[in-house]
Formats: sequence, C-alpha cells, structure tokens
Amino acid sequence: MGYVKLYSTWVEIDLESIKENVRQVVENTKVTVMAIVKANAYGHGALPVAKAALSGGASWFGVARVEEALELRQAGINRPILILGYTPPKRYDEMIENDISLTVWESEQIDAIAASANKIGKQARLHLKVDTGMSRLGVQPENASNLANLISSSSSLIFEGLFTHFARADEPDLPTTQQQTELLMIILEEFNNAGFQPKYIHAANSAAALTHPSTWFKLLRLGIAMYGLHPSPKVQLSEAFRPALSWKTVLTQITTVEFSRGVSYGHEFIAQPGNRIGTIPLGYADGFRRIAGNQVLIRGLKVPVIGRVCMDQSMVLLDSVPEAKVGDEVIVIGKQGENHILAEDVAKRWGTINYEVASGIGQRVPRIFI
Repeated sequence: MGYVKLYSTWVEIDLESIKENVRQVVENTKVTVMAIVKANAYGHGALPVAKAALSGGASWFGVARVEEALELRQAGINRPILILGYTPPKRYDEMIENDISLTVWESEQIDAIAASANKIGKQARLHLKVDTGMSRLGVQPENASNLANLISSSSSLIFEGLFTHFARADEPDLPTTQQQTELLMIILEEFNNAGFQPKYIHAANSAAALTHPSTWFKLLRLGIAMYGLHPSPKVQLSEAFRPALSWKTVLTQITTVEFSRGVSYGHEFIAQPGNRIGTIPLGYADGFRRIAGNQVLIRGLKVPVIGRVCMDQSMVLLDSVPEAKVGDEVIVIGKQGENHILAEDVAKRWGTINYEVASGIGQRVPRIFI
C-alpha cells in the first residue's frame, strides 16, 4: 500500500526474484548466461534488472538496439554486450569504441565494420548469425563458411560468436528445435574443419534452456524465464522461479448509480440502479488494452472492468466488494490476499503472450524497484 499516495498507476519490480531466477539457471546449467534486457528488460527496467542479473551470475547482456547497448555502457556496465539485431552503419564506429559486440549476416556488413575498426584502430567483435529455420534474420547455412572466412581473415575483426535463433523451442514436442540444432552442428563441423573457431556458440533461449540441454553450448540467452514468466503454456517454469513484476493502480472514485445509465464511451455497458461503479486511473496509454473481459483485484477479489477502457482511466463494477473505498490499492498483475492475476492470465484474455503484456506497459508508468 506504500505507493498508493504517490502514483496513479505503477509497476513494482522485485529485483531479488530476478537475481534468484538467474542464479537457478546458472547453477543448473553450469553454462555462461547472457541476460536478455532488450525492450527495457521486457518492461521491467533495463539498468536495475541488468545489475540484479549480474548479482545472480549472468556474464553477458543481449539487447536489440544501439540505444539499449549505450544505456548499459554509459551506466557503467562493463560486461560483454551483444546487439542481437541490426546496427545502423553510421553507428559502427561508436559501437566499436564502446566495445559492443555486433551481429552480422552479410559480407557488406563485415567489410564496413572492418573499415570502421581499421579507421579507429580498435578490433570489432562480431557474432555471425545463421538462419537455421526461423526465416527472419541470418546468413543461409550454405553461405556461413564464406562469411566466417571473411571475418577470420581480417586482423581488424574478432570472430567472437556464432548463433542461431530457435523458432519453436516453446513447443517441445515438435522436432523443429532438434532439426535446427543438427543443422547448426553441421555448420560447426565445417567451421572446425576450416579452422574457424568462434569462442561462443549460442542457440538456447529460455524455452530451450529448460527443455533441450543439447542446445546449451557455451552460452545461453536467458530472456522470459529471468523475469519469472513462463516461456509458453507447454514450457512452464518450476515453482522455484518467481514473477518479478506486479502492476498496480488505485481506486479514485466510487459512484452508486441511482438510475439506469451508460458507462464510458459508447455506452457498451449499461449500469443499473444500485450498481457501484469505481474509477481507476489506468488506460490504454499505460498499456492496459481496450478489450472486453478485463479484470482487476480489489480487496483480494476479482472484479470486472466495465465499459470501454479509456486512454487514462477505466471503470470497474464493485457490487461484489461492498467494503471497497476510495484509496484502495488495485492489482492489475500480481497477488492480493489469496487471489492473483498472472501476466499469463492477462495474455490469454488479450489473445497474446506474456512477453507482449510485460513489454507493452507504457513508459509513463513508473517502475519501482524493490
């Protein structure tokens, strides 16, 4: 209840849970862990999460954008950082200067990065991405050796890593992950025969880390499980993992309806005499979707969100919670009393995945680190 008087809606992040979730993976796999902190650490807050992950034993960080990498560096994070996707060519110099590892999949990228490294007199660290079946980003397997040779033959470049991305690791009953792994192994054998020796091989995401030990190699990329969120309905975390994020708001007004009246835009919900309507300062600009069927917790009970979600506010029906009063803490994601609403519950209601729920919480929602 401590933040009700300070914020209209806020997120609380339990950093000890982040730390312990990472520690479990490090201890169980005995493999170097790259903490994935892209998208503001899946909405959890990149810098505090990065520090918690370090204390849990993570050694690397994975991001998606130049800006995310620089945020970590400029905050004093001196561990290896890999940009997992595209880096604009005009930022190559800056990334090399900041000792940030870059992902490549085309010869033009490799040549341009080598030229930048030569110009500033510092070696660039490269990870070659191979498309083994995701069909999203990466060199095709038959061309991987050519690019490996191009990297290895330049004194300005360090062939630091080789990696791929699994398309269906969260569906462990399917053969796709094994097929992708076998293709990666063929590429590795070709590299070994040719004398190409990237230090780090990585393929496993959270789902593969939990279900496919053969994919761990020398480095694994820990994303969704680090936050205590299940990789998928078929790949569930053990009870030892703890969700780190709670999303809260506050009850700001209660009105008892005296006659039949519409609620919110469009009057999709018609309140009846005697209904108690509560208002909460939470809307779609905060990442709370404009979808029918939303629920929140008030005084430990689930209550329905009624009418259309507005940009900054929503309404709830309080008939089942007669003791509710203005100032009560409202739970969007988290636990209250004996009840809870998980990110997975919200995702199911919204027809999406828990990744999108967490990372979609708006930037204007304060993150409180506990």
